[in-house]
Amino acid sequence: MSLKVFLHQLQFDPDKTRLGERETDWEDAPLTYKLYRGQPIYPLSADIPLALGTGERAAVSLQDMGHFLWYAFGLTQLSQSFDDAREGEEWGSPLLHCRRFVPSGGGLYPSELYLYLKMEGLPFGVYHYDAAHHRLILLREGNFDDYVSESLGRRCAISACFGVVFVSTVFWKNYFKYFNFSYRLQGLDAGLLIGQMTEAAKAIDAETGVYFQFLDRSVNHLLGLTASKESVYAVIPLHANAERNDNWFIQTAIEKGHSASADLVAMLAPAEHESYMRSQRVLPYPMLLEANRASIMESSRLFRTVKAEVALTGLGEGISLPALESRSIDFDSACRNRYSPENDFVLRPVSLIDLAALLQKTFGETRHRNDLDEGHHNRAARIALYGCFYGVEGLSNGAYLYDDSANELRMVRPGDHRLQLQEGLSLANVNMHQVPLCFHIAGDIDYFRAQLGYRGYRIQQMEAGMLVQRLLLAASDIGMAGRPLLGFDASGSNALYDMIQRNQTCLIQIPIGYCRMRPRLEGSLSR
Repeated sequence: MSLKVFLHQLQFDPDKTRLGERETDWEDAPLTYKLYRGQPIYPLSADIPLALGTGERAAVSLQDMGHFLWYAFGLTQLSQSFDDAREGEEWGSPLLHCRRFVPSGGGLYPSELYLYLKMEGLPFGVYHYDAAHHRLILLREGNFDDYVSESLGRRCAISACFGVVFVSTVFWKNYFKYFNFSYRLQGLDAGLLIGQMTEAAKAIDAETGVYFQFLDRSVNHLLGLTASKESVYAVIPLHANAERNDNWFIQTAIEKGHSASADLVAMLAPAEHESYMRSQRVLPYPMLLEANRASIMESSRLFRTVKAEVALTGLGEGISLPALESRSIDFDSACRNRYSPENDFVLRPVSLIDLAALLQKTFGETRHRNDLDEGHHNRAARIALYGCFYGVEGLSNGAYLYDDSANELRMVRPGDHRLQLQEGLSLANVNMHQVPLCFHIAGDIDYFRAQLGYRGYRIQQMEAGMLVQRLLLAASDIGMAGRPLLGFDASGSNALYDMIQRNQTCLIQIPIGYCRMRPRLEGSLSR
């Protein structure tokens, strides 16, 4: 199967990506976190504050870093719940989950976090964040400013940053359940994590930027990763806000010339580490490896920027929304209150003010820095937000496109579309008739393959995941809840919004509304 056909099936016919009737071997399931053995350990403070707080800091401390990592990707709650019992049936066994503030497909968390840190209280070097024990594992000691800078094509002043985060994907961690469909989930999961990290960084007064393009082989070599098992998807430098220097994050090369993976790898000795993930029998995943190989960048000459435009032709007149004084999210409480409903949505009216708050908080006060924009910061053009709204006070029922630049809704198709959305679900785990707001995140139907090649697919999934996480936090912040869904009829949704004429396709569906939470016992995993 060609990669073009494979990626098309992931989007429009995901059932074809499954491997026959093969059942998931839960007895041999991998852990949801990676464990290293035999490496130096640096514990992080377990005294996690209820609020990270904001305000200028002279420098980000190791304690701040521990709080940042816990809020971004730590194990935050132990939850015990039961599946609903039907009449005449006995209650089943309790379901136990170690939860994190960031969601993941099936709760499997294929992403891992690595860090290059230059902080007081730690040896300079490369670390793995051990989420299971909330600690750092030293993988490689030393100053790697030049190496990381070259791996990014000299587009970032790494010497001005106190750290760099590497978001990787461990292929087997969700392939064991979702098989080839996991390739789509892995990009979304990485994006959800990046979205959470950018918000957590603000709370410790740090600035972030996202590099989707880098020299894969040299970055994996630095971390000691085996490319057939795990690969980095994004690089996020961390800069101290107190320095007030806007010149550290650069989209284009600082000077002429180019970097190459082969040259960098030859400069650094291999790093071999022992790790544990529990699975004894790992199945091959050739399509994931082929897709990853096709996405690899060996030279900084391949780095590109993408400028996109949203076509608003054929849409209704803009409906202005009330403007908020502040678009910020109460991050700490939004994290703690976030809930992912299924059939526990409860239909209640939504005010136009609440809808405006949800949309404006989702897009935030500032754009995220990334290496695709080249300064024009037009994220909404690459990733667009559509929605089907029912029962919003002061707004006609219908399907809309949100224009963030003008803070306007544009009608695409009037009417109540809940029945069509319900019939489009592959699994009836959400009653769409109880959902007032159903959002669809859309992107270029060809994932900018002409500019970015097959790497464009995973970049698009990550950008969609980042917007999903911001939407979920915004919903939690105003007392609502959302449930990301991939089991929906993408072709039907495309037709509903007339997306094909704008060369777009639906990437993910997120019902949002009020809910009645099912009974469960929860306990925090922080002191």
